[in-house]
Amino acid sequence: MYRFLQKDLVFWKQNQHRKPLLLRGARQVGKTHAIRDFAKENFDHLVEVNFELQPNYKKIFTTLEPAEIVRNLNLALGKTIKPGVTLLFLDEIQECPQAISALRYFYEKMPHLHVIGAGSLLEFALSTQNFKMPVGRVEYLYMQPMTFEEFLLAAKEEGLKSFLDALTLRQKINEAVQARLFQLFKKYLLVGGMPEAIQVYLGNPDSNEFQDVQLSLLQTYRDDFGKYASRAKHVHLHKVFNTAPSKVGQIYKYSHIDRETPSKELKTALHLLVQAGVMTQLHATSGHGLPFIKDVNERKFKILFLDVGLMQRACGLDAQIALADDFLAVNSGAVAEQFVGQQLLSLRNPHEASELYFWARDEKNSKAEVDFLTVIGSKILPVEVKAGKTGTLKSLKLFLQEHNSPLGIRFSQQELSFHDKILSIPIYAVSQMPKITKSLV
Repeated sequence: MYRFLQKDLVFWKQNQHRKPLLLRGARQVGKTHAIRDFAKENFDHLVEVNFELQPNYKKIFTTLEPAEIVRNLNLALGKTIKPGVTLLFLDEIQECPQAISALRYFYEKMPHLHVIGAGSLLEFALSTQNFKMPVGRVEYLYMQPMTFEEFLLAAKEEGLKSFLDALTLRQKINEAVQARLFQLFKKYLLVGGMPEAIQVYLGNPDSNEFQDVQLSLLQTYRDDFGKYASRAKHVHLHKVFNTAPSKVGQIYKYSHIDRETPSKELKTALHLLVQAGVMTQLHATSGHGLPFIKDVNERKFKILFLDVGLMQRACGLDAQIALADDFLAVNSGAVAEQFVGQQLLSLRNPHEASELYFWARDEKNSKAEVDFLTVIGSKILPVEVKAGKTGTLKSLKLFLQEHNSPLGIRFSQQELSFHDKILSIPIYAVSQMPKITKSLV
């Protein structure tokens, strides 16, 4: 299945000043398959080492000398690694911190060899005491679950993908096309963006086998707790993880997770799950300037789960989504908010760890909240996710008034339009938001 990140990988390959690459992201988002597909199309040979499945190869990296490492890999694997035509892929590299350290020397002493490392719990290896990251000698790419448009391509709906790419404000969307897009969008909410779930669904669309995959993936993340349980108690990790899907879209309160557990313990568990990539924190900010982080309220935040399909499966919302006409309102709109947040994360620069923010005001007689803040060019724009055909935009309009923003964005089931400083975009077209918005600001 094609991933948009392939374009970034090709650019990396062709860059004469490239550095060894670390591909980061949560477990099962498709890192390994993406690199294999990339290698198949762009290299004569792929040499792959998986430190989790082949722990004996860690011994090859007791030296940091690239020539010796390559020589020993050639002998151990019975292959020939040639700079320029071979991709050396070090998978689950977090299991061998010495291999991460060695990337520096590949950059300095063997720059013509293409080297990619990938791992799902890299953050824990990087934060290990005495580990020295090869700063300035490695570049990063961050991978997210598959987007709705990647789902369309996997489902062989290239025509609809091209239609969305060409979408403009001047264009009227045919009702039949709109209905088909919402039909596929609803299915994406159920299946989500985890590659294995999508693959199983597309193999048998009339079955619910993909739900078994989702449950298995959720258990995989729980099984990983043992890899960082020394940093937080198992029981606290389970409490935070198991309640997370039902807390999407809400101001996060540790007391709502467990009144008996000290918030410090739950905070540590939450931080570790964020590091593992299975959750994202959205902090409240004033929205008065950039970067957002300078005006962040550390105590006021919301969370997103890794994937909308996993989120709704964990909450048991599939029947409601499948049957409801106003499916964006399911679970008080949390599923829709999860989807939009997930798509916004995928729009960020893949070379940077993604961050999201929202706006909240807590004045005595005037409380207001906007779901997300985004930046187009240098303009800060408020973003709201709305269920139903109607609904007030009180907070959005208040933000526009107080911050002198050129426009606000509403994602909903309404058709594409721009009126009275409100840009309405059908929720299935979140990925087209930057392009459409740039024509207005």
